[in-house]
Amino acid sequence: MSATVTRDAEGTVTGNTYDKYGSGNPVVRRLMGTFQRTLGELFERVDPASVLDVGCGEAILTHQWATARPATRVVGFDLEDPPIQAEWEHRSAPNLEYRILRAQEPFPFSDGEFALATAIEVLEHVPDPEQTVAEMARCARGGHLLVSVPREPLWRGLNMARGAYLRHLGNTPGHVNHWSKRGFVALLSRHGEVVEARSPFPWTMLLCVTSPKARARNEPLAWQAKP
Repeated sequence: MSATVTRDAEGTVTGNTYDKYGSGNPVVRRLMGTFQRTLGELFERVDPASVLDVGCGEAILTHQWATARPATRVVGFDLEDPPIQAEWEHRSAPNLEYRILRAQEPFPFSDGEFALATAIEVLEHVPDPEQTVAEMARCARGGHLLVSVPREPLWRGLNMARGAYLRHLGNTPGHVNHWSKRGFVALLSRHGEVVEARSPFPWTMLLCVTSPKARARNEPLAWQAKP
């Protein structure tokens, strides 16, 4: 379960090249089966009319959601990276659209434009996760957030146990943020109410209801506001 970092033209990490969804490793397949089943249960609990998939990568999940729900508007975006955009060409649907954004660029969507905003295995890669979650909450104001990250320090411990990334103390390439389950709940709780927390081994997955009064576009985060 090795990975190498991929970057966009500006040098920003876009993720890594390990295909966990298509792995033939029986252990990985079992873990991913539990992960996808848990994710599907939370997704169906929301039953969204529109979905924004933040950091959609190769759009494996994005495309699955769009084809399974033809009446649902699905938008996925990621950084500019030719291999990612090449995969988008193979995953299309009438109700699915893709966007390219630059790192830390404000999301080009209206407040409350989506019923659900997702970030699946994304926030551990972004330079400012607080801002990313705030933008997600804005775009899904009055709706839901569905997010997942590796559960730390379990994730790094498992890597070290199998002899991976020992020089980096088990840190997967491209992971710049690390959360325990409690720490991740604390992050999301600053932008809404966590209504369900799941722990498909070895991840943390949260479903959050956003406030109708979530931060508006261009409004500073609470601790950035001037007195």
